Amino acid sequence: MSVITLKNMEFHAYHGCMEHEQQLGNTFLVTVSINIDTELARQTDHLNDTLNYAEVYNVVKRQMLIPSKLIEHSGQMILENIFENFPQISFVSVELSKLNPPLGGKVESVSIQLEKNR
Repeated sequence: MSVITLKNMEFHAYHGCMEHEQQLGNTFLVTVSINIDTELARQTDHLNDTLNYAEVYNVVKRQMLIPSKLIEHSGQMILENIFENFPQISFVSVELSKLNPPLGGKVESVSIQLEKNR
């Protein structure tokens, strides 16, 4: 078993409850960690025998283009779509962070982490 991680994929997206967040958007970081059996790929050195993480990136990108009020909802949609599109995955963890959230003070980010087992 191996863990493949796509760390801190950066997107400008329109997630948030406040009107200015929905109009101006914000910067978000997404980290996805996936447990998958890579034994065959380690022997063959063929992309078809493992997870094409460019395809995982594209799933995340498509979901980040869909505005949501809550990062909980966006994170759940990313999690579900990865699981749906890649049946060879046994576990996935998604961390979605909103940078500089509008909380009335200096806060680097707010994050949600979601996990799912098959």
